Amino acid sequence: MELSAITLKQLSDAAIKAAKKAGQHIAGNRPQNVQRKDSGDCLASQVLTEVDKQSENLILETLASTLTDYDLALLTEERDDDGSRFEKDYFWCIDPIDGTLPFIENIPGYAVSIALVSRAGVPQLGVVFDPVEQNLYHAIKGQGAFKNMADWHLPQAGASPPSLITDRSFADQPCYPEIINRLFPSEISLTGGGVMNAIWVLERAPACYFKFPKPGDGGGCIWDFAATACIYNELGAVASDIHGNALELNRKNSVFMNHRGVLFASDANLAGRIRKLYDQLFPGK
Repeated sequence: MELSAITLKQLSDAAIKAAKKAGQHIAGNRPQNVQRKDSGDCLASQVLTEVDKQSENLILETLASTLTDYDLALLTEERDDDGSRFEKDYFWCIDPIDGTLPFIENIPGYAVSIALVSRAGVPQLGVVFDPVEQNLYHAIKGQGAFKNMADWHLPQAGASPPSLITDRSFADQPCYPEIINRLFPSEISLTGGGVMNAIWVLERAPACYFKFPKPGDGGGCIWDFAATACIYNELGAVASDIHGNALELNRKNSVFMNHRGVLFASDANLAGRIRKLYDQLFPGK
């Protein structure tokens, strides 16, 4: 089944309603009942609050009818993966609070993220709501990208040094000093979750956000990148794995993205620089 442009617009409207509803709830609450969960290999992926669960419930209440009306599957961070994403033509991919750690710390870098992804792993729509700045970002495949419901376009790529926007754990990697020496970024940000990191790349272009492949579970999950990948696609920016291939947004073996890494860049030339840097640092991988 292929969804029509009209249907995608209707589903986008539903996702926007859900994201704004959850985002306003998040904005009006502070972290409650902070817990640890077995997910990934860093603190940022292991923390969970009661507000995460409340946000997810608000989103699912808003989108519940679409699951039956359009025969959609569901993948969401705070519930077990039931495998329905491999059986249905499309699935909702939801992160009720991406960036729970900055949310707990009361600093910017967290957001609501909702995507619709095809069984082939192609994002059909993406919605991001930033509760701190109250900004809404969304895109629909083939219909453009939008910020606060207005058409959104990136400025033409310039020659200025790029901003490096990445996870705080990236600074602990042995290759970090070499990356800084070679990339010579104009700005380094290490505070956000994956969703807002990707958004900040677009807002601070030229900029990049990347995570190198690694053997253990981690590197973010499908729900961390699906919505922003759709926005990047519609803006003509780069959202790929570290080798330049399309992100595997319906991975069979795992929801983690550590196997091929991720690369978000505001323009193709900068993405090429990052890929070349990776090849030089890790030849043959």
